[in-house]
Amino acid sequence: MPYIIGGIIVIIALIILGLIMRKRVYDEVDRLESWKLDITNRNVSEELAKVKALNLSGETQEKFESWKERWDHIVTKELPDTEEALFDAEEGADRYRFKKAKQHLQQVQDILIQVEDKIEVMFRELDHLLASEEEARKQAEELQPTLQGLKRTISQHRHQFGKADVRFESAIAEQIAQLAAYHALIESGNYFEANQLIMDVKEKTEVLAAEIEAFPTAYKQVKQDLPAQISDLLGGIREMKQDGYRIHHLGFEDELKKENERLGHLTQQLESGNSEETKLVIPALESRIKEMYQLLENEAVAKNYVDSKFDQYVQAVEKKSEAFLVTKEEVDLLRESYFFTDNDVEFHVKLESKISRLALQLDNLQKEIDDDQFSHAKLKEELEAGFRELSAIEEEHEVIREKIKTLRKDELDAKEKIADMRQKLYEVNRKLQKSNIPGVPQEVWKMVEESQKKTSHAMEILDGHPLDMAEVSTTLQQAEEVSNATVEKIEILLEQAYLAEVVIQYSNRYRSQYPMLAAEMLEAEKLFREYQYEQALERAARALQDIEPKALERLEKHIKVPS
Repeated sequence: MPYIIGGIIVIIALIILGLIMRKRVYDEVDRLESWKLDITNRNVSEELAKVKALNLSGETQEKFESWKERWDHIVTKELPDTEEALFDAEEGADRYRFKKAKQHLQQVQDILIQVEDKIEVMFRELDHLLASEEEARKQAEELQPTLQGLKRTISQHRHQFGKADVRFESAIAEQIAQLAAYHALIESGNYFEANQLIMDVKEKTEVLAAEIEAFPTAYKQVKQDLPAQISDLLGGIREMKQDGYRIHHLGFEDELKKENERLGHLTQQLESGNSEETKLVIPALESRIKEMYQLLENEAVAKNYVDSKFDQYVQAVEKKSEAFLVTKEEVDLLRESYFFTDNDVEFHVKLESKISRLALQLDNLQKEIDDDQFSHAKLKEELEAGFRELSAIEEEHEVIREKIKTLRKDELDAKEKIADMRQKLYEVNRKLQKSNIPGVPQEVWKMVEESQKKTSHAMEILDGHPLDMAEVSTTLQQAEEVSNATVEKIEILLEQAYLAEVVIQYSNRYRSQYPMLAAEMLEAEKLFREYQYEQALERAARALQDIEPKALERLEKHIKVPS
């Protein structure tokens, strides 16, 4: 029993599956049938009929016949063939031959896709033809007045084109003829060829229009403007030569004559239609003319500079030579009294050589000025270099003059310092003599003798010939150090001696009361009499400090060492 039920279920499942598969085939048949009907009902014929608005002849007629034939083949052959395939697919589904049915359906779909592609190609070709016709027609409508305008420009401004007017009129006429050929192609239905022709006419007309627009300016430049500029420049050069400007070395006249000849050649080239060289030559020549004017202006400025500055330069060189001679005589005289180092002598000799060379350069410059073979620009450079050299010489000369001033000033300063040292030693010696101290330590007398010796030695060197200020400076420094140390030592000695005496006298009031203090004071008095004033002061101050702590501080504030 279960096997029977299972078999029944399988049969039912197969029946249901078969029904589903048949339903799918029928649905696909309906879809393809609708697609076929859609293609059949399309207004392809009406779209193709648009071409009838054009001249149906020539290649247009051929295109139209080709499209019509292809559409007729689709409608009468390819689409009807799909009917039989669809019928076979339905029949296969009815008999449960689904694989066969799918093959027929795929065949129909492939045919319909190919048909769609063919229709698309026809529509694209149609659109291209119509668009080409429209574009060509618009361009032809625009070119006609453009060419007439160019023709009118040549006619009304013929003088601006010279002999090139014939060439331009011929080129315009050629394009007008090509425009007529375009219309002839349109009349014969050759729209694609006509479109190609009109594109060529448009391109050549644009080039021609640009050339006609640019020609008058270029022609005027090579025919009138640049020759006029060259003529003016040549006239200016002649005037400058007459006025004494040295410009023959520039060679402008020969160059300008050659440029004039080249302009004549360029004029012929322009008239014959060759403008490439002209485009390069015009800006280059304009730039060169500006450069020539600049060089001539430089020469004029240079001449004015030389004319106005040369006499000043001559006077400056002569003045500097005279001033150096005075300095040289002064140096020669000073060398008898002062010692000069090898570097000082070498510096002076080199400066003398520079001034001599500057005088020779001045002579050469004068000869070049008298000789008209040298340009003023070159003379200006040499004159400027001379002024720079003169300025450098002036700085070096000033160094020598300052050296001379320094020598004399250093000598005077040295004498003043020696006099000052002697005065200080005299005053401090006077203080020693006026003081009531028992005596002076031997070391102090040695310092005084050393100071006097050093000072005298410095004075001897200062009085020597030739005077070596470097040695004077060294000796004087040594003398100053010893002298200052001596003065300071004596002043400290006097101060210590006086203060020691005051402290001892002040402490006498405590001698009877303090035996220890009395003993210390006796020792301090002994040191005082032995000229050991510093030790005496220390001993007395220490003893007094024990009795009266602030006594020494009070005494130091109120006492004054006698001068």
